[in-house]
Amino acid sequence: MTTVSSTPTRPGRPGAAKADGAAHALPGGPVLRRRVSPLRILLAAVLILGFALAGAVVADGIDTRVPVLATAHRINAGQVITDSDLTVVRVAADGAVATVPEADRRHVVGSAAAVPLVAGALLSPAQVGAAAWPAAGQSLAAVAVKPGRLPSTLAPGSRVLVLVVPTSTTADAGSTPQPVQAEATVWSLDEAKDQSGDTAASLLIAEADGRRVAAAVGDVTLVQLGVGR
Repeated sequence: MTTVSSTPTRPGRPGAAKADGAAHALPGGPVLRRRVSPLRILLAAVLILGFALAGAVVADGIDTRVPVLATAHRINAGQVITDSDLTVVRVAADGAVATVPEADRRHVVGSAAAVPLVAGALLSPAQVGAAAWPAAGQSLAAVAVKPGRLPSTLAPGSRVLVLVVPTSTTADAGSTPQPVQAEATVWSLDEAKDQSGDTAASLLIAEADGRRVAAAVGDVTLVQLGVGR
């Protein structure tokens, strides 16, 4: 009688014996690692740098902007322009836009500003030379305005109605004082240098109206007018 015996396998791990046998059959040996040549790294860095420089040269070659003069800060009309008043900017201005190239800087320094210039504005040849501001028929008048007689929203560029109202001390006995009024544009607003608390307002006003306002005696009131007048 022949007896057949078999070795039971653990459930859930079919072929485990085969896998274990294969694992034991793997040959051992050193692991090969590829070395990176320092020369190749250096060559790659040189190529990257070369391409970057070539790109910068090409970009600079197609840059159509030109260096021109601009104002570094505000310059008043008639003020002599100094080197510190100017700065250089690169612009791609249209041919119809008049600018002053950087090469003409030495000719501009020492000249007078023909018109008031704001900070950061591109300089044009017409803005340098003999005073051309205020324009013919216009004048710049200064008035002292007491606290409470001008709106808090008033700013340079605002259109205002100027009222000069005679006080009881300035009116003639038995006469009815008549206020002087005229329209103007606020050019600047500054605090008076004394301790009065007044505001010194510079007004761009018609020449005839400027004479009347300057000759009037009384308290000045500035009424801000609506936009579009």
